[in-house]
Amino acid sequence: MTTYLDRGPKPEGGRFLNFHHVTFWVGNAKQAASYYCEKLGFEPLCYRGLETGHREVVSHVVRQKDAIFVFQSPLNPGNREFAEHMEKHGDGVKDIAFAVEDLDYIVALAKRRGAEILKDISEERDTHGSVRSATLKTCGDTSHTLVEIGGYSGPFLPNFHPHPESTPNNTSVKPRKGEPCGVRFVDHCVLNQPDEQMLPVVEWYEKILQFHRFWSVDDKQIHTEYSALRSIVMTNFDETIKMPVNEPAPGKRKSQIQEYVEYYGGPGTQHIALNTDDIIRSIKEMRARGMTFLKAPDTYYQQLRDKLKTSKVRVVEDLEELQKLSILIDYDDNGYLLQIFTRPMQDRPTLFIEIIQRRNHQGFGAGNFKALFEAIEQEQAARGNL
Repeated sequence: MTTYLDRGPKPEGGRFLNFHHVTFWVGNAKQAASYYCEKLGFEPLCYRGLETGHREVVSHVVRQKDAIFVFQSPLNPGNREFAEHMEKHGDGVKDIAFAVEDLDYIVALAKRRGAEILKDISEERDTHGSVRSATLKTCGDTSHTLVEIGGYSGPFLPNFHPHPESTPNNTSVKPRKGEPCGVRFVDHCVLNQPDEQMLPVVEWYEKILQFHRFWSVDDKQIHTEYSALRSIVMTNFDETIKMPVNEPAPGKRKSQIQEYVEYYGGPGTQHIALNTDDIIRSIKEMRARGMTFLKAPDTYYQQLRDKLKTSKVRVVEDLEELQKLSILIDYDDNGYLLQIFTRPMQDRPTLFIEIIQRRNHQGFGAGNFKALFEAIEQEQAARGNL
């Protein structure tokens, strides 16, 4: 495992602030949005569709504190762009949007360095003000929208209307199903690549967005008896946006990275990590809502207890509780993180969600990769894909 301490020179202009929102292209946006609300504790925020004058694509926006997901579907037959994307990829992440400052500088630099601009700088306006944005192509069919908010005061973006399910109707008050699940923001988004495609994507982030390497592992460190991976985490200068880039490494059998690439039809977003400051409460609430997670073997916790006896770190949480919930722990001398992974969020074994809590630890669970891989390999075997 390598942690990179050198951020490189500060960019002369342009600043990346944080994840702004994540856009999913799905077969049924209304139902997908409802699923994420029901299972993960998101709540309806905004809407665009036929009732708001948007005739081609419907958008359902859901939010949990600073984590915003947008689910989109076509409204009419014959939308070839959506149809081809859905046929190839199934439900998945189409765009990962970043909030930025000095959009003009960022886009001009990207153009000079050869980026493919899917949508040049444009401005949208409503009664709350205006927002400027542009969209760049990254790996595969995934894109990054750069959003310059400025003084915009609306709840999301211009010309989105309050979601029809966010307020009660005239005859009844909408019952609340469970409590919010404690998600605070998007911690990181992971991109899976085919074998030998990780480095070109890493170099794209370095060249086009002026990101730098933050953390990495290779297949000597991350492997099981059957499979392995390599990963490099890219981040902006302020280190507020983390984008791990993974690729499979040769193994005896098919790795979960390769399984993703085959079922997604190429590179794309493997998982989104949602940050919480109380993972035990979050997972209890999500489990009560019916969300299902990967199960860690009991031997993992037996080994963990033995290792922690000689460690400087002191875990505040009850280990019995963590074991019962299958929450994993990774640590160093300075702190630790707690993490858990859902099963795939759709029928194809592609995108899943991670819930993570950090206690003075900025890693990505390298110490848990073996346990995670073994749990995923059990699922792969059940699917006939190991």
